[in-house]
Amino acid sequence: MSDRMPPSPPRPPKFPGSGRPESPNWGVWVMVLLIVGVLAFGFFTPESFGLGPRKENLESFEAQYKAGRVVLNDPKAPVEVVLSENGSEGVIHALVYRKEIQPKVEMTPFALTYSMSLPDRDKPLLNELSGYRVVESPYRTEEGKNVSLIPEGAQKLSVPEFNRLALEGRIAGGKDGIILAEDGNQNVLVGQIVTRIWPAATGDASVDKQRFERVEVPFTLEFQGDRVKQLLGPDTKFKRESGSWGGILLNLLPIVLILVILFFMFRAQSGGARGAMSFGKSRARLISPDKNKVTFKDVAGISEAKEEVWELVEFLRNPEKFRDLGATIPRGVLMVGAPGTGKTLLARAIAGESNASFYSISGSDFVEMFVGVGASRVRDMFEQAKRTAPSLIFIDEIDAVGRQRGYGMGGGNDEREQTLNALLVEMDGFENNSNVIVIAATNRADILDPALLRPGRFDRQIHVGRPDVKGREEILKVHAKDKKLDASVNLKTVARSTAGFTGADLSNLLNEAAILAARANRPVLTMEDMNEALMKITAGPAKKSRVQTRKDLKETAVHEAGHAVAMYNLPTHDPVRQITIVPRGQSLGATWYLPKDDSSNLTRNEMYEQIVSLLGGRVAEALFLGDISVGASNDIDRATKLAKDMVARYGMCEKLGTVSYLDGGEVFIGRDYQTTKSYSEKVAGTIDDEVRALIDKAYDHCKQILTDNSDKLHKVVDFLLEKETMTGEQFEAIMQGREVGDASSTSMFDGFEDGKEDPKATEE
Repeated sequence: MSDRMPPSPPRPPKFPGSGRPESPNWGVWVMVLLIVGVLAFGFFTPESFGLGPRKENLESFEAQYKAGRVVLNDPKAPVEVVLSENGSEGVIHALVYRKEIQPKVEMTPFALTYSMSLPDRDKPLLNELSGYRVVESPYRTEEGKNVSLIPEGAQKLSVPEFNRLALEGRIAGGKDGIILAEDGNQNVLVGQIVTRIWPAATGDASVDKQRFERVEVPFTLEFQGDRVKQLLGPDTKFKRESGSWGGILLNLLPIVLILVILFFMFRAQSGGARGAMSFGKSRARLISPDKNKVTFKDVAGISEAKEEVWELVEFLRNPEKFRDLGATIPRGVLMVGAPGTGKTLLARAIAGESNASFYSISGSDFVEMFVGVGASRVRDMFEQAKRTAPSLIFIDEIDAVGRQRGYGMGGGNDEREQTLNALLVEMDGFENNSNVIVIAATNRADILDPALLRPGRFDRQIHVGRPDVKGREEILKVHAKDKKLDASVNLKTVARSTAGFTGADLSNLLNEAAILAARANRPVLTMEDMNEALMKITAGPAKKSRVQTRKDLKETAVHEAGHAVAMYNLPTHDPVRQITIVPRGQSLGATWYLPKDDSSNLTRNEMYEQIVSLLGGRVAEALFLGDISVGASNDIDRATKLAKDMVARYGMCEKLGTVSYLDGGEVFIGRDYQTTKSYSEKVAGTIDDEVRALIDKAYDHCKQILTDNSDKLHKVVDFLLEKETMTGEQFEAIMQGREVGDASSTSMFDGFEDGKEDPKATEE
């Protein structure tokens, strides 16, 4: 196809009076239409067309509120109270579900424990309940044993939380009704929390109009004001009516037009220098309390970290409680953990629980090429936080600006250090009554400046680690709320199979499974999708279309069979779960095995047997193929690292003794460039000799295992060449001399219900 285009036709000549009329000035017409629209909006209301909300009395509205029919959490239609100009009357504006619409009801047990000596104004609102039964003890006798009336897993409520639920009509009884028991100087109230799940808005006006209706509830402030405040609670928006919309807009219209003109004039004059006036302003993103809906319920898998930061929430809620006792809250909290463990989410939850303003910024946002910009942004951010106190400042990846000073190739007085100095000064400059807390996150705490970590600054460190099996299950439940799961999907089984996964990894696992389900046109996520997503994440996508020669397949089969046979014959090694020669990612095959638990505390013998199993592929190639390949490069790297750690880091070498010759941290070039080795050349030579001796010992051990089980290894190879994938049960059948049957499933999740744990992969 040619890229040449035909020439454009010539334009007709212009003659006086023969040209087109000039196009109208659309800007003027748009401005006129806007003015007319603003005036029309001011003078006309929906009531003018008979489209206004329905009028309702306070008693009827209160009954609907307690029945849960009032929409409370819609940001587009919040419940608000408008007072008249003189403040004597008011109107409640709300959105109400129509009576034909019925919600889905869920019941959750609760328990409320409170002191009998509380003042009446602080006691539970028992008068709001439909009825309750009083007993003498929080225990009942069943088969001669005292059994607690509090159900297992019941939610612990505070008195304010209970009162709010009671006013909303969300307290009900269980099978025994609502029970009030006396326990010494305390009362225990047991019942059920009612959660009504209403159909969500569809966006279709005709459909939503059939579900919702707007109501107006007039009331007299003098006689009914306290009743309204108690019913709607402290979070209800109150505003005062200040005249008609028409009069307000007519008075403000000239000012608005002048401001618009000035804005465009200033924009035109500024040209390329636009934004120069805000160059040194903070880039922190502010999330106001009314927009931050994240709470501790949205954070799962890190219960210990949540307990550590709970006192921060208490301080932001009620700082006087601490100040009256002479206590000071930590001014800064440093969260340390691997990427994706939930540090940012936990910080947002603190702000959400404490109803505080949340400022979020990355450490790299402070650093600019111009001197003084970072320090200026630090000062501006703290000034903003103090104005909106209580506030929480979250600095992600603080190691970008808070690394150790005085290190590096060219000295230490650079822009990053000036920014760090400004941060230190601002944290030291907190007044005792400033309700501002700084939370920072990093995965490189070892390179932070010591001045940041001293008391008075980041004086508390919280480790946010990888979740255990229980934590992973909780995280999966949180991320699965918006997923359509098949009945066969068992999140507990998935949690057992994902050892070492962070919260972000688990979220990615469910997302990949959802993508696979959508690709296969399935309406729900199945266990098959979860299995394929897990294998895709751990080993890469399957390359089924890759053409391999018989020679390549045999080399891969021998390699993986060597791993598997070696693992089977090592007493403390985890059992093999699956072997495959199907290429995935960068590997030609893989052998998965099952750790017994989440523990990372390995013994010397366990580490040694890992080295033996890692060498299984290379030894099998040398014994049964007569040649070796580059496929064992990753195995050799891992085995060498394990051996070096055993000798030089963990003190597991008898010749060197219980001495560590390697630090446990990652390299920080600015610091480590100037440091020297803490051991002599002689010791370095001894380390190399011992590492080599340990590898040679493991190699000989693996060679002996594979030689003794050569017949079984050949059977495994033949099976892989025929079927490409072998399950753990089929592999054990060969090793035990039993007949090998067909696998009903090749899922990685099969067999976890019996207590087995998480798969890991040894890849070629």
